[in-house]
Parts: sequence; structure tokens; C-alpha cells
Amino acid sequence: MTEITATSTDAPTEASARGLLAIVLTGVFIATLDVAIANVAAPRIGTDLHATGADLQLVVAGYMITYAVLIVTCARLGDLAGRRNMFLAGVALFTLASLACGVAWAAVPLIVFRFVQGAGAALMVPQVLSLIQLHFKDGARAKALSTYAAVIACGAIAGQIVGGVLVNADLWGSQWRPVFLVNVPIGLVLLVAGARALPKDNGHPGRRLDLPGLATLSLAVFALVLPLVLGHQLGWPTWTWVSLALCAVFVALFVLVERRASRTGGSPLIRGDLLRAPGMLVGASGLLAATANYAGILFLITLYVQEGLGHGALVAAMVFLPSAVAFGFASLSWRKLPAAWHRSLAPAGLGLTTLAFLGLALTMRGGHISVWMELCILCFGLGMGTAFSPMFTIAFSKVPPIYAADASGVLTTVNQLGQVIGVAVYGSVFLSLFHTPSDAPHAALVTTLVMACGSVFGSLISLGLPRNTPKGA
Repeated sequence: MTEITATSTDAPTEASARGLLAIVLTGVFIATLDVAIANVAAPRIGTDLHATGADLQLVVAGYMITYAVLIVTCARLGDLAGRRNMFLAGVALFTLASLACGVAWAAVPLIVFRFVQGAGAALMVPQVLSLIQLHFKDGARAKALSTYAAVIACGAIAGQIVGGVLVNADLWGSQWRPVFLVNVPIGLVLLVAGARALPKDNGHPGRRLDLPGLATLSLAVFALVLPLVLGHQLGWPTWTWVSLALCAVFVALFVLVERRASRTGGSPLIRGDLLRAPGMLVGASGLLAATANYAGILFLITLYVQEGLGHGALVAAMVFLPSAVAFGFASLSWRKLPAAWHRSLAPAGLGLTTLAFLGLALTMRGGHISVWMELCILCFGLGMGTAFSPMFTIAFSKVPPIYAADASGVLTTVNQLGQVIGVAVYGSVFLSLFHTPSDAPHAALVTTLVMACGSVFGSLISLGLPRNTPKGA
């Protein structure tokens, strides 16, 4: 039976718990969907709007940049002004920006609207983990977090499938525009349903916003994300390396600012107690490595199948579909295993992804889609689902409710940064070796071997997860 904790003035009842989860996870789904969906539409956008290569990079990357930079800030705003209020505000902004993207008349307005759309996602998504942490407990919380992980996996691949279908359908001659307009009816339904079903909360208006911490952390994330997103396409100019160096400076400054806030009785953005929660730091580090691998292989498969083998975007998405199905199955099923096994699932799952990468390195050398390649992709999804959900649950479940917003911001940022780092690092490895379609098998072999090293690294990190798991998990 679902367990709910009454932590707000209008907490959800048992009967409404499933509806609450469906609403907030739909928000996560459309936000994740839009990370990938613009990639599929980019060629049509370029032709229709006469966009340059740099314009298209910003159409795709603008969303990711604002999303990653604003997540922690928006998580804290949810703590201050109310998570329900911020979630609904994020849905409204995301929906309006999606409509604006769908009717954009030129490349520059589309870029601006994509930045705004990313801000809407940043407002919306961090509130979801906070709501789960505050209104579910024990086994119900573990189940909700597992479903959250499955939704992330499905959203990533669905972005490519839906984007491919909508662009190829060319509904009423609208070409690429439906990939953004599809969010509008979903967003309107979410607004109505959320206003009725989400528990009311007024947040903690008496708490102060850590402006120095917000500023330094935002600058650090921006300095990291911008060169990673744009670096390879621009040939890694000098400013990208300067930006990465500045990221390290801003991180050091952020640590100093937060320590000072703690000493002076302020409200630090990321409290030391949060990072000392059992499994939080180890789990976040393992999630970063795992998410980077997931984003990296999705990017690799897309380029290998389309640019190397000459297939369309829809074929590339369908090739990866077994992985998404296996990921979802493992994410929702791991709790049925004996509790004593749960801590071992993360390293075991990432070990399976290592074997899957090694298998892919051999099968992709053939230069065609094969049953063995599909089997390796399925094993990768099974391993990721087995590792990702337990790490996520363990990392988040031991966090005290008072730190829910901070933990939500940290883990959501880690997830987003992992995607950016995975595409930047593994994508750069592949693209540096890929010049003509005949180069694809060798480039894929080398890239998958590098990814296997990333999986080993994540597996070793996850060995540090605490042995005890949440009650009922």
C-alpha cells in the first residue's frame, strides 16, 4: 500500500498518490524528451529558416545550457516559494516557450525561445524529486524513484522516435514545427491536472536565498556546459579552454562562499550535511558516470546508424529501443530482489554495461546492424537500469526531508551534466575518428572501448554505496 507523509497543508491522500506521481513524471518526461527531439529536427530547421551551422548548434544546445545552469537555483526557489507553485510555473513557461518555438519565424527567435524553454524545464523538474521525497516514504518512495529513473530513460529515446515520426510525417506541411507544438496540449493538461491534484504548500518564505552561492555555482556550471556543448563543433577554440579553467576557479570560489555562509549562520545553497548523508556523494558520482555513458551511447548509435550506415533518424531510434525497454524493466523490477542484494546491484549493473560495450566494439566492426549488436544494446539497457535506479534511490532516500530541495537540485544537475559530458567526451572521440562513412566501424570500436573504461570507473565508485537500503525498498 502506498505510504504518504503529510508534510504540507494539503497533502495527497492514498487515493491521489498515483495521480500525483503521474502528473509530475509527465513533466519530467516532456522535459527529457526535448533534450533529444530538436536534434532530429535540426536539418529541416536549417533548410526552412536558412539557419547557419552555429544557429543550429544553439537551437539544440540553448535548451541544455539554461536547463543545466538554472536547476539548482530553481530547486531552492521551490523550497522558498512552494514546490507546487514552481512546478506549475515551470509547466506554464515550458508550454508557452514550446508554442513560441513552434511558430518561430527565424533562427534567432527560435534560439531565444529554446533558452526560455530550458528555463521552464529547470523550474519544473527539480520540484519532482522534492515532492517525491516529502510525500512518499519507505517502499513507496523507492518505487517512485525507480519509476522516475525509467521515465528519464524512456524520455531520452522517445525524443528521437517522436521527433523522427513527426518530422517525416510533415503534418499539414508543417515540417519540423510539430516537434515543439506537441508539448502544448500536454502542458495545458498538466496545468489543469496539477492545479487540482498537487498538494498545496507555501514553501519557507522566511528562509534566505543564498545569492552569492547561486551566482558562483551558476557561473561554474555555465563555464563547464557551454564549451562542452559547443566545443567540438567550433573546433575547440581558445575561449573553450579558458572557460573550462574558469569553471575550476568558480567551483573553488563556490566552496569558499558556502563555507562562509555556514560559519556565519547563513543558508548555504548546498549544505555540508547533505553531502555527508549516507550514499549521497558516492551515488551522485556514480550517477554522473552512468548518465554520461547513457548519453554517449545514444549519441554514438545515432551517428553510427545515420551517418555511418546511411539510415534515417527513425531507424536509429528503433535500434536503441531494446535498451530503453530493458532499462525500464530493470528500473521497475530491482526492488523485487532480496534487500541484501540491493547495494551490489549498481556495481553489477555497470559491470554488465562494460561487457555490453566490449560486445558492441566487436559487433559494430562489421559495418551493419546485426542481431548481436541489438543483443549488446539490450544488455546495456538492462545493466543501466539495474545500476541507475538503486544508485538514485540510495543516494536520495537517506537525505533528511529538510534538505529535499538541495538534494533534488544536486541530483538533477548531476543527471543533466552527465548527459552533456557524455555527448561532449564520447562524441568528440567518435567524431575525431569519423571523416567518411567507411570510418564508422573503427570510430565506433574505439569509442565503445573508451565507454567501457567509463563503466569500469562508475562500477568502482558505486562499490562505496552504503549497505543498508530504505525500509521496504
